Amino acid sequence: MDIEQSLARLGIVGNLYRVYRAAIELGDVPVAMVIERSGLPKATVYDALSRLAQEGLIADWGKPGKRRVVAHDPVILLEQLEARRQMLGEMLPQLRSLYNAAKGKPGIRFYEGLEGVEKALWDSLSATSGVMYCTFAMAEIMEVPGLDRMAAYQEERLARGIDMKVVRSRRHDRQDIWPCSRAERRELRFSPDEIVLGMTMLIYDSRVAIASSKKESYGLIIESEEFSALLKAMFMSIWITSEPVPFIEDMQDDNSSR
Repeated sequence: MDIEQSLARLGIVGNLYRVYRAAIELGDVPVAMVIERSGLPKATVYDALSRLAQEGLIADWGKPGKRRVVAHDPVILLEQLEARRQMLGEMLPQLRSLYNAAKGKPGIRFYEGLEGVEKALWDSLSATSGVMYCTFAMAEIMEVPGLDRMAAYQEERLARGIDMKVVRSRRHDRQDIWPCSRAERRELRFSPDEIVLGMTMLIYDSRVAIASSKKESYGLIIESEEFSALLKAMFMSIWITSEPVPFIEDMQDDNSSR
């Protein structure tokens, strides 16, 4: 496969290839020389140079009539290819989810590493129903993603007006934080002692997000009407048997009235 065919596979084809090759061969030169070397009309060359500049393959500068152009080191093609591969790898789970949804299949997105935990949590902020149903494994979530990131998460949740019903396990708690609060749009209950909730799970719209511990280090999002409905039913069965916690605003009113 020659160089023209190879570059064509990267989208540098036809007039774009002729202008790019002329720029590489000539070095730092006036645009007029690129026009002459490529053998193309002036307008065509200027259009190609604009597209090549947007791709970061060439640089041009100067006033009209005195513009110059120089091609960047072709190694940038390899760097761009790697960047696109990484971007596609990040987008692929979502694209496959859309593909599966169109075919009536559940969408499953699996993210490895500590960033994957955050991706699963932050996806819940896309909830359109205005409420999410959650189990919080406090020991794990305080470690990953940590209190600072969870504070940012809560700030964004409140900005989007999303309510949260949360069940936690006293045996699995670590600090007396994130109370039952109207201002923070959070209703909290504690599960019976025999029910230990060891994973963080968020149910919203037709999706379920799961955030693992630092030990297993992954985030998981499952998009399925049936699966989310099942887990919501299971959540509600725990919710109605769990210990209600007074709203912090009510406790403050009681203390101020004494």
